[in-house]
Amino acid sequence: MRRFIPFFVPLLLAVAALVIYQNKLRHQMVDFGVYRMAAERIVHGEQLYRESDGHYQFKYLPAFALAIAPIGAMDVETAKATWFAVSFGLLLLFVRWSVRGVPARRRSEPALMAIVTLLMLKFFGHELTLGQTNLLLGVLLVAAILALQIDQPVAAGVLVGLAVFVKPYAIIFAPWLWASHGRRPAVAVATVLLIGLIAPAVLYGWIGNMQLLASWYRTVTATTAPNLTNPDNISLAGLWAKWIGPGVVAASLAAVSAAAAVAFAAAVWLRRKQVDEPDYLDAALLMLLIPLLSPQGWDYVLLLATPAVVCLLDRWSELERSWQIPISVALATMCLTIFDVMGRTLYGRFMQLSLVTLAALTIAAALGHVRRRALA
Repeated sequence: MRRFIPFFVPLLLAVAALVIYQNKLRHQMVDFGVYRMAAERIVHGEQLYRESDGHYQFKYLPAFALAIAPIGAMDVETAKATWFAVSFGLLLLFVRWSVRGVPARRRSEPALMAIVTLLMLKFFGHELTLGQTNLLLGVLLVAAILALQIDQPVAAGVLVGLAVFVKPYAIIFAPWLWASHGRRPAVAVATVLLIGLIAPAVLYGWIGNMQLLASWYRTVTATTAPNLTNPDNISLAGLWAKWIGPGVVAASLAAVSAAAAVAFAAAVWLRRKQVDEPDYLDAALLMLLIPLLSPQGWDYVLLLATPAVVCLLDRWSELERSWQIPISVALATMCLTIFDVMGRTLYGRFMQLSLVTLAALTIAAALGHVRRRALA
């Protein structure tokens, strides 16, 4: 009977997801609407980036719109159901691969999958409700880690290159790949980026593609500042904008904080020779930092912290009590503070204080401690 459990669990989850989709999510998924609109526009060679779209402007590179063009040919309901089904499948892969990739795992795979799913359920649910693409980003990055673990650095580079077109923040992995595994994966990243950047020229022509890329840059930069004080923004830039107000001082402190976070990641990387398989923790830390470094780092992007949480859970019994307590508080603050439980007023105040950002920084510090102890 026990060997049939792994088959029943995904089936039960799929049935539950179908029920939830039919009764609730099919009427939401507002971000999916942005993607479908972009898919329709690129098929017809239309302008992707329009200020008239307001808050729901398309902010991804043109190649991403090209990749999802097939959903523009479907009717809305079919496209939405397909998007949800793919996203749910990606969720299962993301959790499974995040656990499977932990080197010298101490705890059982089912236990880790269950615990991390419960902890990260807030972010997973928000992702599916919006119809976002962070699960795709997470799967590509975790797949890159697994590729490195089987000595396939070029494949890892290709996967990171693809991830950049899902969310440009993934570019943070390129210098890490070069420093850790040499030129070949870095060249693979650059090759994928070059192909992806010029691919839309097939529809728009060379000049039209250059104009499209310029429009993308203007859209991203113009929409960043107004979002910094949004309660759901958990970036370092958002933290300072909320604490002291937007302006030059906040921007300077955000830049210093971002540089310090990158320096911390570099310091952790410098200790990689202390362990036999350092790539998982290195990559988990970078994934955790992505929503903190991106000025448009929304709270649900913290689902990328899943590998970091898995790593800490797996090494939990080897951590000192002086670290277990702050990690527990950080996980509770980051993962268990839910809008529907706290209510609009309390949750809004909680998010304005950027306590989730501080919790994520605590998790990052804990990963640094795990590396210093040579536990991973």
